[in-house]
Amino acid sequence: MQRNRQSYRKKVSQRKLPNFLGQHLMHNKRLLKEIVDQAKIGKQDIVLELGAGKGALTEILTQRAKKVIAVELDHKFVKTLEKKMTNSPNVTIIHHDILKIYLPKEKFMVVSNIPYAITTPILKKLLHNPLSNFQRGVIVMEKGAAKRFTSKNVKDPNVIAWRMWFDIRIVKGISRKNFSPPPKVDSAMVFINRKKTPTVPTTDYIIFWGLVDYAFKEPRVPIDVALRGIFTSRQMKQLKRTLKMKNEHPVSMLTEEQWGVIFDTMIKYVPKFRWPKINRKKLKY
Repeated sequence: MQRNRQSYRKKVSQRKLPNFLGQHLMHNKRLLKEIVDQAKIGKQDIVLELGAGKGALTEILTQRAKKVIAVELDHKFVKTLEKKMTNSPNVTIIHHDILKIYLPKEKFMVVSNIPYAITTPILKKLLHNPLSNFQRGVIVMEKGAAKRFTSKNVKDPNVIAWRMWFDIRIVKGISRKNFSPPPKVDSAMVFINRKKTPTVPTTDYIIFWGLVDYAFKEPRVPIDVALRGIFTSRQMKQLKRTLKMKNEHPVSMLTEEQWGVIFDTMIKYVPKFRWPKINRKKLKY
């Protein structure tokens, strides 16, 4: 097999299959094509597919993209992929754990039907560091997770941080009937796109992570309580006037734009020793 179609193998016991848990293969060909169409892949694009399965999506991707990197852990699926992709020189099959691979050094897209069981870890791997080369993606995931990632009421600091640099929206719901084996819940097609103008500069992502991690210790509390220790009482009053909000407004209901204002205010008017810091180990995925 040619070098650019090399399959990287690794001995993995059956007890170590975190990627395979929750993996449901899509069999609707029309829907598979729609996913690729939504991604707007061109001949210049490098596409990372996470959880390639038997290659139903991979096969379509190879016809559109410059290069496809298909990651799959299950050795039986890898063998199927190798046979199916024999005449596709623009495919690299990686037999490895999705969460342990290195992301491409070039600008890349992600088009995937990901395993439900590791949805959040996959999103963390792609979105935690906005200095990565990830540009955009179309990802099929469990519908409940898709709703959490796009909800106006946010209880997870990860989601707010991601929205500073990426737009995340649900394209459409997908019935469980389109998968084999069919999952217990429906899915959703989610589009993720890097913002042309980020709400917070990407170079300041560590500083912003400290702010949002600090504020979301209790998502339902009012902004006064959540940001106490960062802003003085006078600064907080001025900040709330700028944000046009009342005392009882919880941090979970703040918009991306409001978080941008809070961050800018902290950078300009709060001494650095009061800026909250995050343990960088939280950001490693």
